[in-house]
Amino acid sequence: MKKTAVIILNWNGKSLLEEFLPALVRHTPAAEAEIIVADNASGDDSLAFLKAAYPDITVFPLAENHGFAGGYNRAMSGLRHQYVVLLNSDVEVSEGWLTTAVAYLDAHPDVAALQPKILAQRNRTQFEYAGAGGGFIDKYGYPFCRGRILDTLETDNGQYDTPAEVFWASGACLFVRLKDFEEAGGLDEQFFAHQEEIDLCWRLHTHGKKVFCLPQSVIYHVGGATLKPNEPRKIFLNSRNNLLMLYKNMPKAQYWKVMCVRFFLDYAAAAAFFAQRKPRQALAIFAARRDFHRKKSQYKALREQNLTRAAGKIPSTIYQKSMLLQYYLRGKKRFEQF
Repeated sequence: MKKTAVIILNWNGKSLLEEFLPALVRHTPAAEAEIIVADNASGDDSLAFLKAAYPDITVFPLAENHGFAGGYNRAMSGLRHQYVVLLNSDVEVSEGWLTTAVAYLDAHPDVAALQPKILAQRNRTQFEYAGAGGGFIDKYGYPFCRGRILDTLETDNGQYDTPAEVFWASGACLFVRLKDFEEAGGLDEQFFAHQEEIDLCWRLHTHGKKVFCLPQSVIYHVGGATLKPNEPRKIFLNSRNNLLMLYKNMPKAQYWKVMCVRFFLDYAAAAAFFAQRKPRQALAIFAARRDFHRKKSQYKALREQNLTRAAGKIPSTIYQKSMLLQYYLRGKKRFEQF
């Protein structure tokens, strides 16, 4: 049995597989890792391409599109590898990307998950939006990264090249110990897509584990290959899932205060979309809040379980100020200013 499974979740991504599989095969030692493509019921000829061009790659076809969370949960079910890498299909890996990360996990048993440094594949001097140099959230649940605050992306000048404990590791390239993944309950399939890796990392923290960014491993991510920025569906999923994540994991004393503030911030965001003549995006926020309230009751037992395990402790990697306040009112656009 190989130590690591590298799983690509594919959906109608034949062109991405054609572009990025060559580097993955070249830079992934065959003796150390098994490459698996889990196909989310693609309608293109991805499966035929894999069979013809990469017969040695394991293919795991799914009968329907289960989304990011459901697709990965099913692909990981039954695996016996020590480590699993959740790798987006639009990622170009570099030499040593896997061996460096696996060596770090071997040497640090308290680290359950990590991500590499993530740079933009189309502009390799710049951090990429989805993960950059490691992720955090602020006290109100808004995510940001070393190297990326909201839509402001930093140029990589080596300023975040030190391995660092972070709150969340990006699902674009997420190394995780399979045992810890299973004990934490895997990815939340009701999320379907977006922020499920942040929710997973929060649960890993409550299990007493650490999450790291290891910049000595480097990948290049295209980003937005499935849903484009400001797509109403993407806004809906991000908004709803973020609220569900807070309900599932945030201690009671903080939760109600945070939700009062979030009520005003969410509707302010919707008003801003209306002002920009983007009504579909504004309505997506309303729909997200409605769906959150519909689903919340389904998580009551899980919330109690998570809070009991956490014993009221908030992970130290949650930024205890408002990222939005720092960004918009105090002009802090770089992570190192926080």
